[in-house]
Amino acid sequence: MIREKLIDKGVGDNRKFRWRSHEPSRIEGLSDAVFGFAVTLLVVSLEVPRTFAELMEAMRGFGAFAISFTLLLIVWYSQYKYFRRYSLQDNVSLVLNAALLFVVLFYVYPLKFVFTFLISMFTGHKGEFRLPNGTTIAMVDNVEQVASLMVIFSIGYLAVFGLFVLLYGHAYRKRDQLELNELEVFDTRTDIRESALNVTIAAISICLGLAKYAALSGMTYMLCPVVMMAHGMMSGQKRRRMEARLGIHENSMFEPS
Repeated sequence: MIREKLIDKGVGDNRKFRWRSHEPSRIEGLSDAVFGFAVTLLVVSLEVPRTFAELMEAMRGFGAFAISFTLLLIVWYSQYKYFRRYSLQDNVSLVLNAALLFVVLFYVYPLKFVFTFLISMFTGHKGEFRLPNGTTIAMVDNVEQVASLMVIFSIGYLAVFGLFVLLYGHAYRKRDQLELNELEVFDTRTDIRESALNVTIAAISICLGLAKYAALSGMTYMLCPVVMMAHGMMSGQKRRRMEARLGIHENSMFEPS
């Protein structure tokens, strides 16, 4: 299993947050199966091309698949780090993780549809889709449908990061039981804020989509790299000051306070 290989190689272990789990749990085994199935759903509709024209048409779907796959991988890796860091196997973690898997499976097709449509628009295909018989049809009929499409995507985006807010919030509430030290508490709160910022961006996009501002609803996600970079820089500066105060050298393991 890929999770076991990553654990063996210490992937994600930056020696700044102690791992409390060193082997995959049954919850994680189920999660890997669900994420694997979700990736399969991204490509299961692609038929083997029979002509060069069909091959080129299939290649048009590569960009949407690549972006969707990357987003799924980001969600999977975030979940991987959560269980490595906290090793929580209680009922709350089980329910929240199950909800996360449900959202991932439910939104696989909307996710791929959104990026297929956007790539079609940006590559000059005007949001059209070609059927196997050569007939071209519009993926959406009007601007209102585009706005609704962005609302659907944003609800899924909000749900994923909202669940991470709840997961990390649950770990934060159990900080004493988990014996989190000062830096680990800071990192946990940082992860909560980061997920909450993604939730806020999705909420803004939903409001704009409901108001039928389709373009603005989509452009809202351009805030993500700017907001995340600013948040990362400010959090990084605070953490370095905290490390200096605690006398912790960079890349060194620390003891719990």
